[in-house]
Amino acid sequence: MSCEIIKTERLSKVFRTKREKTVALSDVNLSIEKGDIFGIIGLSGAGKSTLVRCMNLLEKPTEGKVYFKGKDLTLLTKSELSAVRKKIAMIFQGFNLLEQRNALKNVCFPMELIKIKRKAAVEKAEKLLQLVGLGDKLKSYPSQLSGGQKQRVAIARALATDPEVLLCDEATSALDPSTTDSILALLKNINEKLGVTVIIITHEMRVIESICNKVAVIDNSKIVECGPVDDVFADPQSDMGKKFICPAERNSNFSGGSKLRLIFNGESYKEPVISSLVIDCGAAVNILFAETKTLDGKVFGQMIIQIPNDERLKARVYKFLENKKVNYREVDGE
Repeated sequence: MSCEIIKTERLSKVFRTKREKTVALSDVNLSIEKGDIFGIIGLSGAGKSTLVRCMNLLEKPTEGKVYFKGKDLTLLTKSELSAVRKKIAMIFQGFNLLEQRNALKNVCFPMELIKIKRKAAVEKAEKLLQLVGLGDKLKSYPSQLSGGQKQRVAIARALATDPEVLLCDEATSALDPSTTDSILALLKNINEKLGVTVIIITHEMRVIESICNKVAVIDNSKIVECGPVDDVFADPQSDMGKKFICPAERNSNFSGGSKLRLIFNGESYKEPVISSLVIDCGAAVNILFAETKTLDGKVFGQMIIQIPNDERLKARVYKFLENKKVNYREVDGE
């Protein structure tokens, strides 16, 4: 049975200078359960990196609460917070490796800080580097490693203190698509094998689609949408969610006729819906956009079609889609 591991309540963060104030987060309420791979997606400047840094109090909230396993982090002493942070590890876009240390010594570093004996630290570091696929790179320095290999070392280092949560702040943004896929597969493997809850900050929808089971959409410092990935994908409610998930809707310049967005779930996408619609309803259908995605092992598809602006015909089409159990809605043509 899953349980809540990180929770934010009415979380706000304001940065102030003498001349102005910047609201980075406003009234953010999130609940992340143990075992989740939870994605937080937003544009640059939306507040997502500030949010993840508030989760381990690297940034102290201006208002609100942050809970880890029911414990309010904002009330902890410095030493108590330090102990909790061992269980909330973090990896970054820039890797943050120590250039003067090889891979093995980089992974040993956090264990040195908590006074683990050298022999035990080295043995554990070797196992972690094996886990992330770098068993043959123990003596390699960061300058000798590729971007993907550096991130693997950073992940191994983050795991050195046996964390329960791994915060990933744009951890794949500096990597090419192929390397990104391999890092995401590694994070999913860590989640499944070690039971580590993974929280991913990103501006790329494909990262969310690849491994996340839940997603929150952040826009202008606020969470505007949150839920299971397949639910949010199937019917995004916020403007920003639509921008990420249905870019064709927001960028279409098509004119004339009525436009519908069709959502196909793991079963309905296999049926010849469009050809049947044309035959059964006598509707001239113009396909404006179509794609399929795999989410959590299930195939989903979406399509934007255009049909004549005829109310009787539209009624037949709507009834046909309802009978076929195809989720649909009208597109405004923004």
